[in-house]
Amino acid sequence: MYNLHYLLIFALLVLSGCASTYYDAMEKVGYHKRDILVDRVESARDAQSEAQDQFRSALDQFASVIELENTDLKSAYERLNGEFEASEAAAQAVSSRIDKVESVADALFDEWQEELELYQNQNLKTASTRKLKATKRHYGEMLSSMRKAEQSMQPVLSSLRDNTLFLKHNLNAQAIGSLRGEFTNLRSDIGRLINRMNQSIEESNRFIQRLQNS
Repeated sequence: MYNLHYLLIFALLVLSGCASTYYDAMEKVGYHKRDILVDRVESARDAQSEAQDQFRSALDQFASVIELENTDLKSAYERLNGEFEASEAAAQAVSSRIDKVESVADALFDEWQEELELYQNQNLKTASTRKLKATKRHYGEMLSSMRKAEQSMQPVLSSLRDNTLFLKHNLNAQAIGSLRGEFTNLRSDIGRLINRMNQSIEESNRFIQRLQNS
């Protein structure tokens, strides 16, 4: 029975392309915006963890390339370019999942705000209003941390792209020497990125725990 429900949901989503239609359909099978938000925060958190691994791998590959002496530089370029493309894809996944977090959070908070006006009991309305403000504050802290981590990917991607292109058009020992001079900056950029992603992952875990305990 559930399988049929989910097939209908996906059919509606494809036909309409509307987020509100998706959320409404999910609510009909007992899956509310709060649940979707938790899932999407977890997905964004996991994407950041995967991106960390990928950027570490790119740094390791870069380190191996600058140690080359008389090895096939074309193969070295292809390996480095592969790491760059994988890093770019990982960064795009992080950005996409953060956007999805923001989308459902906006829908949840709008709905919550509107439903405050339905209360007849003033005490319950006041309590719900306080909870909404606290949840939005915690969410804002988490989203800010996510976006800072996202922004930290750009210097790394730019450096990887520049060095990969340079090696592509200068397959010689002199090119390797130039890349050696760039390695320290790249390592520092990746180190800062990983630290910011760790902070974002911790914020995500705290937000999920608060949401689930509320």
